[in-house]
Amino acid sequence: MAETKRDYYEVLGVAKTATKDEIKSAYRKLAKQYHPDLNKSPDAPKKFEEIQEAYDVLYDDAKRRQYDQFGMAAFQQGSSTGGAGNPFSGGGFSSEGFGDVDLNDIFQSFFGGGGAGRSRRRGDDGSPSKGDDTLYRIKIDFMDAINGRKITIPLTYDEPCENCHGTGADSPSDIDTCPDCGGSGYVRTRQQTIFGMMESEGPCPRCHGSGKIVTKKCHLCGGSGYSRVHRDISVNIPAGINNGQQVRVQGKGGRGANGGPNGDLYIEVQVQNHNVFKRDGNDIHIDVPLSFVDCALGSSIDVPTVYGEVTVDVPSGTQPDQILKLRGKGVKDLRGGKPGDEYIHVKVTTPTNLSQSEKDLLKEFQKQEAAKKDNKWWKNHFKK
Repeated sequence: MAETKRDYYEVLGVAKTATKDEIKSAYRKLAKQYHPDLNKSPDAPKKFEEIQEAYDVLYDDAKRRQYDQFGMAAFQQGSSTGGAGNPFSGGGFSSEGFGDVDLNDIFQSFFGGGGAGRSRRRGDDGSPSKGDDTLYRIKIDFMDAINGRKITIPLTYDEPCENCHGTGADSPSDIDTCPDCGGSGYVRTRQQTIFGMMESEGPCPRCHGSGKIVTKKCHLCGGSGYSRVHRDISVNIPAGINNGQQVRVQGKGGRGANGGPNGDLYIEVQVQNHNVFKRDGNDIHIDVPLSFVDCALGSSIDVPTVYGEVTVDVPSGTQPDQILKLRGKGVKDLRGGKPGDEYIHVKVTTPTNLSQSEKDLLKEFQKQEAAKKDNKWWKNHFKK
């Protein structure tokens, strides 16, 4: 008696209205779950064959229409599903029977990667390449950022060997073509997988992808191509540098590969705050306390700038928080040299500890001011 086969939709766990993408997704999931090379259960081969058969029918539009109309009878009485069979069986790998299933996706699922295409990183092809840049942060005084200064930084870094210049060979004649890869840097290998025998290509294990080997190591660095040095580096911090800006020191970064130059060292400046000056771009802001008498009558005052003191005329009638501007007394631009401005924020102060004569004068002033204006000024704000 012939064995009764399960409904193909039930085998894949999809509805009869399932799209081709849903059928493909269900098939891929089940195929990985029950493939005999991955699942050692005794029922796995039979289960896998059933899944493959269901997929062959339902993914083909013509066969699916026949199955939906006639059921299993459409493929009995000597009829063949016409499928390509189990694509995992046999000694080799065939792409037939997968419809538009992306083979790279299946490679990704089983091996965590795609095909065997080359993907070379910087320096992997044996050519000289520059090293990575490095970052070094320093704190400097506010006025040092304004005027500039030279600083000394103790630095430890890898320097190309002065004899081999980074190649690791004692002389240029001590570098030969790698015999294992013929200079290409890559070798092909064969291995047995669940898909059969497959070839792959990867970096040559002998030359590590450079295509060259050193027959005699450098007598100075022992073949490493570099030497570790500790040096004090003198760096010029330019006038006008601002917080967070960087100074580049060429060739003092990470070591290069295959004789390539070192990367660069970037020194990031962190400027400390000042207790009087506040910087905004190339402009300087300063709060200056003034008595109401100086503001009312006007006066001349000495004001600090980042370049020294200057005399400023305060006009009569100056109001609290009024801003006075000193042109060209800000920070010189880092590139163009054009200076910004300094802004004086007037902060009116109320006098304390008055003498009796000062109080008498102020009372007379108060009396005269009261006679000049209506003390009920606020009534105008309540008029309808």
